[in-house]
Amino acid sequence: MARLKKKPVFFVVLVPFVALINILHSCNLDDNSIVHPVPYIAPPLLSLSTTEKQQLSSRVATYFQESLLRIQGLFSGGIIVAKGGNILFEHYGGYADFPKKTIPLQEDSPLHIASTSKTFTAIAILQLIEQQKLSLADSLSHFFDNWPYPGITIKQLLNHRSGLPNYVYFMEANTPAKFAYTNEEVINWMITHRPALHARPDTRFEYCNTNFLLLAAIIEKVSGHSYPEHLRFSLFDFLDMKNTFVYQAKDSTRAIPSFANANRQWPFDHLDLTYGDKNIYSTPRDLLKWDQALYTQQLVSDSLLTLAFSPYSFEKPGQNNYGLGFRLKLLPNQKKVIYHFGRWHGNNAAFARLTDEQVTVIILSNRFNSQIYSAVSKSYSLFGPYGAYNQREED
Repeated sequence: MARLKKKPVFFVVLVPFVALINILHSCNLDDNSIVHPVPYIAPPLLSLSTTEKQQLSSRVATYFQESLLRIQGLFSGGIIVAKGGNILFEHYGGYADFPKKTIPLQEDSPLHIASTSKTFTAIAILQLIEQQKLSLADSLSHFFDNWPYPGITIKQLLNHRSGLPNYVYFMEANTPAKFAYTNEEVINWMITHRPALHARPDTRFEYCNTNFLLLAAIIEKVSGHSYPEHLRFSLFDFLDMKNTFVYQAKDSTRAIPSFANANRQWPFDHLDLTYGDKNIYSTPRDLLKWDQALYTQQLVSDSLLTLAFSPYSFEKPGQNNYGLGFRLKLLPNQKKVIYHFGRWHGNNAAFARLTDEQVTVIILSNRFNSQIYSAVSKSYSLFGPYGAYNQREED
C-alpha cells in the first residue's frame, strides 16, 4: 500500500473562508485531495509587435496551407500554433460523424489526445512528489501486493526504463475474450501471469504504455480518488480546461469518435477504458492553456519541471530522448524540443514546445493522417534553427 504522509493544509488569507468551504463542499473532497488555495493565474502574453505577429501568422498559415491542408477535405481536426500564448494560426476542419458530415469539428470539440495524455499523468505524479506523498525512488512493491517485478521505481515508469512488457500487446494476445479491461484488471493479470520483463530495470529505454497505466493506479492509491477525478481536481478545473476529461464509459455520448478513413469509424475495443497512458480528450485551446501553465510554477516547482524536461537515456546516440513523461529532441546546436505525440486508433495528436522561442504547435485529429507528425516537426524551422527533418510516428 502507498505510504501516505498527511500534511497540514495552509490557506492563503486572500481566499475568503466561506468561499473555501463552498469549494470543499461542492467538490466533496477529503483530506487527501488537492485543493489549490489560490486561483491559477495564466502567464501574461509575450509582447509581440503588430508587424511581428502579422509576419509570423502569415508565415505559419502559408506553411500549413501548402503542407497539411494542401488537399481540401483531407484533414479532420484542429490546429493551433502560438508564440508566448499569442495564437498565430488556428484552424478547424472535418467532422465528428463521417461519412454523414453533419457535425463539423469546432474549437470546443474534444478529441482523443492518445499518448499526449502521458504528460498529464507525469505532472500529477510530480505534484504528489512535491506534496511528499511519493518519491521518485519509491518501489512499486509499496503500492501493489505480490508485485512480481522487484527493483522497479516510479522514476523508471516515468522515463520508460522499467523493462516491463507493453500491456497493449500481452493483453490482446492472451485474453481476447474480455470486451473492455480496466487498469486494475490489467495489473491483476500481470501479478497472476507474470509476463516476462523485456530488460532489467534501468538498463535501457523502451517506450511502454504499461508504465503509465501503473502510474495512474498509483495516483489513485495515494490520492484516494479515481484518476479521472484527481486530474479534474488538480489540473483540468484549476487551469479552466473546460473541454478536457479522462474518458469513462459514461462519456460515450460526448466523446468524438475516430475514423480509419472517411467511411469507417474505429470501433470501441477491449483497451478503450484503460487510462494513464492515453484516454484523455481535449482541444487545441485547452492544450495551449496546458502549455502556458508549464511555464509557471503553479503546477509543480521549477526544480521538478527541470527533472521532467531532462534526458535520461543515452544507450544509443542520437537526437531522441525521454524525460519524465515528455519526449525530447536534442539537437547538435543545443536546441531542445519538448513534446509528446500520440496515436490511438484513428486519432493523431501532436503537442510540441519550443521553449527558447516560447512557441507551441498543437494538432489533434480524429481521422488517421500520418502527415501530421512530419508537418509539426518541419514547422519548427519557421521559428529558429531547428533544421528540416522527418519525425517518426510516435504514440
